[in-house]
Amino acid sequence: MEKNVSNQKPRGFYAACISFSFERFAFYAAKWLMTVFVAASIMDGGLGLSTGEAARMSANLVAFTYLLPLFGAYISDYLVGARYLIPIGLILMGAGFLAAWKAESASGINVMVILVSLGTGLFKSQNNAIIGRLFTDKSQLDEAYSTQYSFVNIGSFIGTTVIGILAAKHGYRFCFLICAIIVFIDAIWYIANYKNFGNVGKKPFKINENADPDEVKNKEKVPLTKLEKNRIFAIILVSLFSIIFWIFWYLASLPVLFHWAGETAAANWTIGSFEVPTSWFDSLNAILCIILGPVLGSYWTKKANSPKGDFNMFQKTALGIFLLGLSYIVFGTAEVVRGNGQASLIWIIIFGIFLTLGEMVFSPLGNSFIAKYAPSQLITTMMSVWVLAVFFSGKSYGAIYDYTQQFPFDKVMFTIAAIAIISAAVLWIFSGKLQKLVEPNAADKKEYEKLHKTEKTEDIEKTVDKENIKTEETIIFESDDENN
Repeated sequence: MEKNVSNQKPRGFYAACISFSFERFAFYAAKWLMTVFVAASIMDGGLGLSTGEAARMSANLVAFTYLLPLFGAYISDYLVGARYLIPIGLILMGAGFLAAWKAESASGINVMVILVSLGTGLFKSQNNAIIGRLFTDKSQLDEAYSTQYSFVNIGSFIGTTVIGILAAKHGYRFCFLICAIIVFIDAIWYIANYKNFGNVGKKPFKINENADPDEVKNKEKVPLTKLEKNRIFAIILVSLFSIIFWIFWYLASLPVLFHWAGETAAANWTIGSFEVPTSWFDSLNAILCIILGPVLGSYWTKKANSPKGDFNMFQKTALGIFLLGLSYIVFGTAEVVRGNGQASLIWIIIFGIFLTLGEMVFSPLGNSFIAKYAPSQLITTMMSVWVLAVFFSGKSYGAIYDYTQQFPFDKVMFTIAAIAIISAAVLWIFSGKLQKLVEPNAADKKEYEKLHKTEKTEDIEKTVDKENIKTEETIIFESDDENN
Protein backbone atom coordinates (compact mmCIF):
# COMPACT_ATOMS: atom_id res chain seq x y z
CA MET A 1 0.00 0.00 0.00
CA GLU A 2 1.46 3.35 -1.02
CA LYS A 3 2.05 5.81 1.77
CA ASN A 4 0.69 9.34 1.34
CA VAL A 5 3.02 11.96 2.74
CA SER A 6 2.17 15.64 3.02
CA ASN A 7 4.68 17.96 1.38
CA GLN A 8 3.75 20.78 3.76
CA LYS A 9 6.58 21.69 6.08
CA PRO A 10 6.31 23.19 9.58
CA ARG A 11 6.72 26.96 9.97
CA GLY A 12 9.61 26.32 12.31
CA PHE A 13 11.45 24.63 9.45
CA TYR A 14 11.42 27.82 7.39
CA ALA A 15 12.30 29.96 10.41
CA ALA A 16 15.37 27.77 11.09
CA CYS A 17 16.33 27.78 7.40
CA ILE A 18 16.15 31.60 7.17
CA SER A 19 18.33 31.79 10.27
CA PHE A 20 20.89 29.65 8.41
CA SER A 21 20.69 32.10 5.49
CA PHE A 22 21.60 35.06 7.71
CA GLU A 23 24.39 33.20 9.47
CA ARG A 24 25.91 31.76 6.31
CA PHE A 25 25.77 35.22 4.66
CA ALA A 26 28.09 36.47 7.39
CA PHE A 27 30.27 33.37 7.70
CA TYR A 28 31.15 32.80 4.04
CA ALA A 29 31.57 36.51 3.36
CA ALA A 30 33.90 36.79 6.38
CA LYS A 31 35.82 33.64 5.40
CA TRP A 32 36.65 35.14 1.99
CA LEU A 33 37.27 38.57 3.56
CA MET A 34 39.68 37.17 6.12
CA THR A 35 41.73 35.25 3.55
CA VAL A 36 42.22 38.19 1.18
CA PHE A 37 42.49 40.76 4.03
CA VAL A 38 45.39 38.93 5.67
CA ALA A 39 47.32 38.54 2.39
CA ALA A 40 46.54 41.98 0.91
CA SER A 41 49.21 44.64 1.20
CA ILE A 42 48.86 47.39 3.79
CA MET A 43 48.55 49.87 0.91
CA ASP A 44 45.46 47.93 -0.26
CA GLY A 45 43.92 47.94 3.21
CA GLY A 46 45.14 44.50 4.31
CA LEU A 47 47.56 43.19 6.93
CA GLY A 48 50.36 42.51 4.46
CA LEU A 49 51.07 38.94 5.58
CA SER A 50 52.01 36.01 3.31
CA THR A 51 49.61 33.81 1.34
CA GLY A 52 50.80 30.87 3.45
CA GLU A 53 49.74 32.65 6.64
CA ALA A 54 46.42 33.54 5.02
CA ALA A 55 45.88 29.89 4.07
CA ARG A 56 46.62 28.68 7.60
CA MET A 57 44.29 31.24 9.20
CA SER A 58 41.54 30.31 6.76
CA ALA A 59 42.11 26.65 7.59
CA ASN A 60 41.92 27.38 11.33
CA LEU A 61 38.61 29.17 10.91
CA VAL A 62 37.15 26.21 9.02
CA ALA A 63 38.67 23.65 11.38
CA PHE A 64 37.57 25.10 14.68
CA THR A 65 34.08 25.96 13.49
CA TYR A 66 33.75 22.19 12.98
CA LEU A 67 35.43 21.15 16.23
CA LEU A 68 33.60 23.24 18.79
CA PRO A 69 30.10 22.04 17.74
CA LEU A 70 31.07 18.78 19.46
CA PHE A 71 31.21 20.60 22.80
CA GLY A 72 28.07 22.55 22.01
CA ALA A 73 26.36 19.25 21.19
CA TYR A 74 27.07 17.88 24.65
CA ILE A 75 25.44 20.96 26.18
CA SER A 76 22.31 20.69 24.01
CA ASP A 77 22.07 16.91 24.35
CA TYR A 78 22.33 16.83 28.13
CA LEU A 79 22.21 20.28 29.77
CA VAL A 80 20.37 23.12 27.99
CA GLY A 81 17.73 23.26 25.26
CA ALA A 82 19.21 23.96 21.82
CA ARG A 83 16.93 26.91 21.03
CA TYR A 84 18.45 28.91 23.91
CA LEU A 85 22.03 28.26 22.79
CA ILE A 86 21.51 29.44 19.21
CA PRO A 87 21.07 33.21 19.86
CA ILE A 88 24.06 33.13 22.24
CA GLY A 89 26.12 31.55 19.47
CA LEU A 90 25.08 34.23 16.99
CA ILE A 91 26.05 37.02 19.41
CA LEU A 92 29.49 35.45 19.89
CA MET A 93 29.95 35.33 16.10
CA GLY A 94 29.02 39.00 15.86
CA ALA A 95 31.63 39.85 18.50
CA GLY A 96 34.20 37.95 16.43
CA PHE A 97 33.42 39.92 13.28
CA LEU A 98 33.71 43.15 15.29
CA ALA A 99 37.19 42.01 16.40
CA ALA A 100 38.20 41.60 12.74
CA TRP A 101 36.72 45.03 11.98
CA LYS A 102 39.24 46.55 14.41
CA ALA A 103 42.13 44.12 13.75
CA GLU A 104 45.58 45.66 13.28
CA SER A 105 47.56 42.41 13.34
CA ALA A 106 47.22 38.65 13.13
CA SER A 107 46.14 38.54 16.79
CA GLY A 108 42.90 40.40 15.95
CA ILE A 109 42.08 37.79 13.30
CA ASN A 110 42.86 35.00 15.74
CA VAL A 111 40.36 36.52 18.20
CA MET A 112 37.79 36.44 15.40
CA VAL A 113 38.56 32.77 14.72
CA ILE A 114 38.06 31.89 18.40
CA LEU A 115 34.80 33.80 18.86
CA VAL A 116 33.26 32.69 15.56
CA SER A 117 34.22 29.08 16.31
CA LEU A 118 32.63 29.24 19.77
CA GLY A 119 29.50 30.81 18.28
CA THR A 120 29.27 28.18 15.56
CA GLY A 121 29.61 25.50 18.23
CA LEU A 122 26.39 26.75 19.79
CA PHE A 123 24.56 27.32 16.51
CA LYS A 124 25.15 24.92 13.67
CA SER A 125 24.51 21.40 14.98
CA GLN A 126 21.74 22.71 17.24
CA ASN A 127 19.85 24.28 14.34
CA ASN A 128 20.33 21.15 12.20
CA ALA A 129 19.04 18.95 15.01
CA ILE A 130 16.00 21.17 15.61
CA ILE A 131 15.11 20.85 11.93
CA GLY A 132 15.33 17.05 12.20
CA ARG A 133 13.07 16.98 15.27
CA LEU A 134 10.41 19.12 13.59
CA PHE A 135 9.51 16.23 11.23
CA THR A 136 7.64 13.22 12.56
CA ASP A 137 7.82 11.48 9.16
CA LYS A 138 11.47 10.73 8.49
CA SER A 139 10.82 10.01 4.81
CA GLN A 140 10.62 13.80 4.39
CA LEU A 141 14.13 14.41 5.71
CA ASP A 142 16.13 13.97 2.47
CA GLU A 143 14.02 16.62 0.77
CA ALA A 144 13.93 18.82 3.89
CA TYR A 145 17.70 18.90 4.29
CA SER A 146 18.24 19.47 0.58
CA THR A 147 15.86 22.45 0.78
CA GLN A 148 17.63 23.65 3.93
CA TYR A 149 20.91 23.47 2.01
CA SER A 150 19.45 25.84 -0.57
CA PHE A 151 18.62 28.35 2.17
CA VAL A 152 22.20 28.02 3.42
CA ASN A 153 23.46 28.88 -0.01
CA ILE A 154 21.03 31.75 -0.54
CA GLY A 155 22.83 33.37 2.37
CA SER A 156 26.24 32.40 1.02
CA PHE A 157 25.42 33.68 -2.47
CA ILE A 158 24.12 37.05 -1.32
CA GLY A 159 26.95 37.42 1.18
CA THR A 160 29.88 36.69 -1.11
CA THR A 161 28.34 38.56 -4.07
CA VAL A 162 27.48 41.73 -2.16
CA ILE A 163 30.58 41.74 0.05
CA GLY A 164 32.83 41.22 -2.98
CA ILE A 165 31.48 44.47 -4.44
CA LEU A 166 31.41 46.39 -1.14
CA ALA A 167 34.99 45.41 -0.30
CA ALA A 168 36.23 46.98 -3.54
CA LYS A 169 34.40 50.23 -2.77
CA HIS A 170 34.56 50.54 1.02
CA GLY A 171 37.42 48.27 2.09
CA TYR A 172 37.64 45.02 4.01
CA ARG A 173 37.05 46.41 7.50
CA PHE A 174 33.67 47.93 6.67
CA CYS A 175 32.52 44.54 5.39
CA PHE A 176 33.43 42.80 8.67
CA LEU A 177 31.12 45.32 10.39
CA ILE A 178 28.31 44.39 7.98
CA CYS A 179 28.80 40.71 8.86
CA ALA A 180 28.50 41.50 12.57
CA ILE A 181 25.25 43.43 12.07
CA ILE A 182 23.78 40.54 10.05
CA VAL A 183 24.28 37.93 12.80
CA PHE A 184 22.95 40.28 15.49
CA ILE A 185 19.77 40.63 13.41
CA ASP A 186 19.70 36.83 13.07
CA ALA A 187 19.74 36.41 16.87
CA ILE A 188 16.67 38.67 17.15
CA TRP A 189 14.96 36.74 14.33
CA TYR A 190 15.51 33.40 16.04
CA ILE A 191 14.14 34.51 19.39
CA ALA A 192 11.09 36.04 17.69
CA ASN A 193 10.35 32.63 16.09
CA TYR A 194 10.50 30.50 19.24
CA LYS A 195 6.73 29.97 19.02
CA ASN A 196 7.08 28.30 15.61
CA PHE A 197 9.29 25.53 17.03
CA GLY A 198 6.61 24.27 19.42
CA ASN A 199 8.32 22.25 22.15
CA VAL A 200 11.35 21.34 20.03
CA GLY A 201 14.61 22.54 21.54
CA LYS A 202 13.13 23.63 24.88
CA LYS A 203 14.76 20.73 26.69
CA PRO A 204 18.00 18.81 26.13
CA PHE A 205 17.73 16.36 23.21
CA LYS A 206 18.08 13.34 25.49
CA ILE A 207 14.44 14.08 26.28
CA ASN A 208 11.87 13.40 23.56
CA GLU A 209 9.60 16.41 23.94
CA ASN A 210 6.78 14.71 21.99
CA ALA A 211 6.77 11.45 23.91
CA ASP A 212 4.78 10.37 26.95
CA PRO A 213 6.77 11.21 30.14
CA ASP A 214 6.55 7.64 31.43
CA GLU A 215 7.78 6.33 28.06
CA VAL A 216 10.71 8.77 28.16
CA LYS A 217 11.57 7.72 31.71
CA ASN A 218 11.64 4.05 30.71
CA LYS A 219 13.57 4.69 27.49
CA GLU A 220 16.33 6.57 29.29
CA LYS A 221 17.07 3.41 31.27
CA VAL A 222 17.40 1.25 28.14
CA PRO A 223 20.98 0.74 26.85
CA LEU A 224 21.81 1.05 23.17
CA THR A 225 20.84 -1.99 21.12
CA LYS A 226 23.29 -3.74 18.83
CA LEU A 227 21.54 -2.17 15.83
CA GLU A 228 21.93 1.31 17.32
CA LYS A 229 25.62 0.64 17.92
CA ASN A 230 25.98 -0.52 14.30
CA ARG A 231 24.33 2.67 13.14
CA ILE A 232 26.71 4.77 15.24
CA PHE A 233 29.61 2.87 13.63
CA ALA A 234 28.15 3.56 10.17
CA ILE A 235 27.88 7.28 10.92
CA ILE A 236 31.51 7.36 12.05
CA LEU A 237 32.62 5.42 8.94
CA VAL A 238 30.85 7.82 6.55
CA SER A 239 32.36 10.70 8.53
CA LEU A 240 35.85 9.28 7.92
CA PHE A 241 35.24 9.28 4.18
CA SER A 242 33.96 12.80 4.49
CA ILE A 243 37.43 13.85 5.66
CA ILE A 244 38.74 13.03 2.18
CA PHE A 245 35.89 14.94 0.58
CA TRP A 246 36.21 18.09 2.67
CA ILE A 247 40.01 18.32 2.49
CA PHE A 248 39.79 18.57 -1.30
CA TRP A 249 36.62 20.67 -1.27
CA TYR A 250 38.11 23.38 0.96
CA LEU A 251 41.50 23.18 -0.72
CA ALA A 252 39.80 24.12 -4.01
CA SER A 253 39.39 27.76 -2.93
CA LEU A 254 43.13 28.31 -2.44
CA PRO A 255 44.25 27.69 -6.05
CA VAL A 256 41.36 29.92 -7.15
CA LEU A 257 42.65 32.79 -4.98
CA PHE A 258 46.41 32.28 -5.30
CA HIS A 259 47.09 30.36 -8.57
CA TRP A 260 44.33 31.31 -10.97
CA ALA A 261 44.04 34.83 -9.50
CA GLY A 262 46.33 37.07 -7.45
CA GLU A 263 49.57 38.70 -8.56
CA THR A 264 50.59 35.83 -10.86
CA ALA A 265 47.13 35.07 -12.23
CA ALA A 266 47.05 31.96 -14.41
CA ALA A 267 43.48 32.75 -15.49
CA ASN A 268 41.89 35.78 -17.11
CA TRP A 269 39.26 37.22 -14.73
CA THR A 270 38.07 40.05 -16.96
CA ILE A 271 34.88 40.11 -19.01
CA GLY A 272 35.21 43.06 -21.34
CA SER A 273 36.33 45.88 -19.04
CA PHE A 274 34.81 44.32 -15.92
CA GLU A 275 37.10 42.48 -13.51
CA VAL A 276 35.24 39.63 -11.83
CA PRO A 277 35.76 39.61 -8.02
CA THR A 278 37.34 36.36 -6.84
CA SER A 279 34.62 36.12 -4.16
CA TRP A 280 32.22 35.38 -7.00
CA PHE A 281 33.69 31.89 -7.26
CA ASP A 282 31.96 31.28 -3.90
CA SER A 283 28.89 33.01 -5.35
CA LEU A 284 28.90 30.55 -8.27
CA ASN A 285 29.02 27.67 -5.80
CA ALA A 286 26.17 29.17 -3.80
CA ILE A 287 23.83 29.91 -6.72
CA LEU A 288 24.34 26.40 -8.07
CA CYS A 289 23.49 24.98 -4.63
CA ILE A 290 20.33 27.10 -4.54
CA ILE A 291 19.26 25.71 -7.92
CA LEU A 292 20.30 22.13 -7.27
CA GLY A 293 18.87 21.83 -3.73
CA PRO A 294 15.17 21.51 -4.66
CA VAL A 295 16.02 19.64 -7.87
CA LEU A 296 18.06 16.96 -6.10
CA GLY A 297 15.61 16.87 -3.18
CA SER A 298 12.77 16.04 -5.57
CA TYR A 299 14.97 13.55 -7.42
CA TRP A 300 15.84 11.65 -4.22
CA THR A 301 12.15 11.52 -3.27
CA LYS A 302 11.16 10.27 -6.74
CA LYS A 303 13.94 7.69 -6.81
CA ALA A 304 13.05 6.45 -3.32
CA ASN A 305 9.49 5.81 -4.54
CA SER A 306 10.64 4.03 -7.72
CA PRO A 307 10.56 0.21 -7.99
CA LYS A 308 14.36 -0.05 -7.73
CA GLY A 309 14.49 2.33 -4.77
CA ASP A 310 17.02 5.00 -3.89
CA PHE A 311 20.81 4.83 -3.77
CA ASN A 312 21.90 4.07 -0.24
CA MET A 313 23.89 6.63 1.74
CA PHE A 314 27.19 4.91 1.07
CA GLN A 315 26.58 5.01 -2.69
CA LYS A 316 25.64 8.69 -2.50
CA THR A 317 28.79 9.40 -0.54
CA ALA A 318 30.85 7.59 -3.18
CA LEU A 319 29.11 9.49 -5.98
CA GLY A 320 29.83 12.84 -4.31
CA ILE A 321 33.53 12.00 -3.91
CA PHE A 322 33.69 10.83 -7.55
CA LEU A 323 32.26 14.14 -8.81
CA LEU A 324 34.79 15.99 -6.67
CA GLY A 325 37.55 14.00 -8.36
CA LEU A 326 36.22 15.00 -11.79
CA SER A 327 36.43 18.66 -10.81
CA TYR A 328 40.16 18.35 -10.17
CA ILE A 329 40.61 16.73 -13.57
CA VAL A 330 39.19 19.98 -14.97
CA PHE A 331 41.80 22.06 -13.11
CA GLY A 332 44.64 19.80 -14.23
CA THR A 333 43.45 19.91 -17.84
CA ALA A 334 43.14 23.71 -17.71
CA GLU A 335 46.74 24.01 -16.57
CA VAL A 336 47.96 21.79 -19.42
CA VAL A 337 45.87 23.58 -22.06
CA ARG A 338 46.88 27.12 -21.05
CA GLY A 339 50.58 26.48 -21.59
CA ASN A 340 52.39 29.74 -20.81
CA GLY A 341 49.30 31.89 -21.24
CA GLN A 342 46.21 32.52 -19.16
CA ALA A 343 43.34 30.07 -18.92
CA SER A 344 39.84 31.16 -19.83
CA LEU A 345 37.48 31.88 -16.95
CA ILE A 346 35.22 29.15 -18.37
CA TRP A 347 37.57 26.54 -16.86
CA ILE A 348 36.97 27.99 -13.39
CA ILE A 349 33.21 27.87 -14.03
CA ILE A 350 33.29 24.22 -15.18
CA PHE A 351 35.39 23.32 -12.14
CA GLY A 352 32.83 25.06 -9.90
CA ILE A 353 29.97 23.14 -11.49
CA PHE A 354 31.52 19.71 -10.82
CA LEU A 355 32.63 20.79 -7.35
CA THR A 356 29.09 21.89 -6.47
CA LEU A 357 27.48 18.77 -7.92
CA GLY A 358 29.70 16.67 -5.68
CA GLU A 359 28.89 18.84 -2.67
CA MET A 360 25.14 18.71 -3.25
CA VAL A 361 25.13 14.92 -3.55
CA PHE A 362 27.41 14.49 -0.55
CA SER A 363 26.77 17.12 2.09
CA PRO A 364 23.04 17.68 2.81
CA LEU A 365 22.24 13.96 2.81
CA GLY A 366 24.73 13.40 5.59
CA ASN A 367 22.48 15.36 7.96
CA SER A 368 19.48 13.36 6.76
CA PHE A 369 21.35 10.07 7.29
CA ILE A 370 22.16 11.02 10.87
CA ALA A 371 18.66 12.33 11.63
CA LYS A 372 17.23 8.98 10.44
CA TYR A 373 19.59 6.58 12.16
CA ALA A 374 21.22 8.25 15.17
CA PRO A 375 19.80 7.20 18.56
CA SER A 376 17.43 10.01 19.59
CA GLN A 377 19.31 10.73 22.81
CA LEU A 378 22.56 11.22 20.85
CA ILE A 379 21.28 13.07 17.78
CA THR A 380 23.26 16.30 18.28
CA THR A 381 26.39 14.39 19.23
CA MET A 382 26.13 12.35 16.03
CA MET A 383 25.51 15.55 14.02
CA SER A 384 28.72 16.87 15.54
CA VAL A 385 30.66 13.70 14.69
CA TRP A 386 29.74 14.42 11.07
CA VAL A 387 31.03 17.98 11.28
CA LEU A 388 34.01 16.94 13.42
CA ALA A 389 35.39 15.26 10.31
CA VAL A 390 35.57 18.71 8.74
CA PHE A 391 37.76 19.84 11.65
CA PHE A 392 40.44 17.37 10.58
CA SER A 393 39.96 18.46 6.97
CA GLY A 394 40.18 22.11 7.93
CA LYS A 395 43.38 21.64 9.91
CA SER A 396 44.89 19.75 6.97
CA TYR A 397 44.07 21.59 3.77
CA GLY A 398 46.12 24.72 4.43
CA ALA A 399 49.26 22.70 5.18
CA ILE A 400 48.58 20.40 2.21
CA TYR A 401 48.29 23.41 -0.09
CA ASP A 402 51.63 24.78 1.18
CA TYR A 403 53.26 21.37 0.64
CA THR A 404 51.97 21.02 -2.92
CA GLN A 405 53.56 24.33 -3.99
CA GLN A 406 56.86 22.54 -4.62
CA PHE A 407 55.31 20.34 -7.35
CA PRO A 408 53.91 21.14 -10.81
CA PHE A 409 50.32 22.35 -10.50
CA ASP A 410 48.83 19.98 -13.08
CA LYS A 411 50.40 16.89 -11.48
CA VAL A 412 49.04 17.89 -8.07
CA MET A 413 45.55 18.32 -9.51
CA PHE A 414 45.59 14.95 -11.29
CA THR A 415 46.94 13.23 -8.14
CA ILE A 416 44.10 14.66 -6.03
CA ALA A 417 41.62 13.50 -8.69
CA ALA A 418 43.05 9.97 -8.58
CA ILE A 419 42.85 9.76 -4.77
CA ALA A 420 39.22 10.93 -4.81
CA ILE A 421 38.09 8.61 -7.60
CA ILE A 422 39.81 5.53 -6.10
CA SER A 423 38.23 6.28 -2.70
CA ALA A 424 34.82 6.58 -4.35
CA ALA A 425 35.26 3.26 -6.16
CA VAL A 426 36.20 1.42 -2.95
CA LEU A 427 33.22 2.83 -1.08
CA TRP A 428 30.82 2.01 -3.92
CA ILE A 429 32.05 -1.60 -4.13
CA PHE A 430 31.44 -2.22 -0.42
CA SER A 431 28.28 -0.09 -0.16
CA GLY A 432 25.94 -3.10 -0.11
CA LYS A 433 27.64 -4.72 2.85
CA LEU A 434 27.91 -1.42 4.69
CA GLN A 435 24.22 -0.70 4.16
CA LYS A 436 23.36 -3.83 6.12
CA LEU A 437 24.78 -2.13 9.20
CA VAL A 438 21.86 0.27 9.21
CA GLU A 439 19.17 -1.56 7.24
CA PRO A 440 19.50 -5.37 7.34
CA ASN A 441 17.45 -7.49 4.96
CA ALA A 442 13.85 -7.45 6.24
CA ALA A 443 12.99 -11.08 5.40
CA ASP A 444 11.56 -11.70 8.88
CA LYS A 445 9.03 -8.83 8.89
CA LYS A 446 5.97 -10.91 9.78
CA GLU A 447 7.69 -12.49 12.73
CA TYR A 448 8.78 -9.06 13.97
CA GLU A 449 5.28 -7.65 13.65
CA LYS A 450 3.95 -10.57 15.66
CA LEU A 451 6.59 -10.02 18.33
CA HIS A 452 5.99 -6.28 18.36
CA LYS A 453 2.26 -6.72 18.88
CA THR A 454 2.34 -9.43 21.51
CA GLU A 455 5.41 -8.78 23.63
CA LYS A 456 5.96 -6.03 26.16
CA THR A 457 8.70 -3.50 25.55
CA GLU A 458 10.80 -4.98 28.35
CA ASP A 459 10.63 -8.45 26.80
CA ILE A 460 11.61 -7.12 23.38
CA GLU A 461 14.66 -5.44 24.89
CA LYS A 462 15.68 -8.72 26.51
CA THR A 463 15.26 -10.44 23.16
CA VAL A 464 17.86 -8.10 21.65
CA ASP A 465 20.64 -9.79 23.59
CA LYS A 466 19.50 -13.29 22.61
CA GLU A 467 18.48 -12.71 19.01
CA ASN A 468 20.51 -9.78 17.72
CA ILE A 469 20.10 -10.62 14.06
CA LYS A 470 16.34 -10.99 14.30
CA THR A 471 16.04 -7.73 16.23
CA GLU A 472 18.22 -5.86 13.73
CA GLU A 473 16.14 -7.09 10.83
CA THR A 474 12.83 -6.23 12.44
CA ILE A 475 13.42 -2.88 14.06
CA ILE A 476 14.30 -1.38 10.70
CA PHE A 477 10.88 -2.07 9.17
CA GLU A 478 9.66 1.19 10.63
CA SER A 479 12.47 3.01 8.77
CA ASP A 480 11.79 1.00 5.61
CA ASP A 481 8.14 2.05 5.66
CA GLU A 482 9.09 5.67 6.25
CA ASN A 483 11.57 5.76 3.40
CA ASN A 484 9.30 4.09 0.89
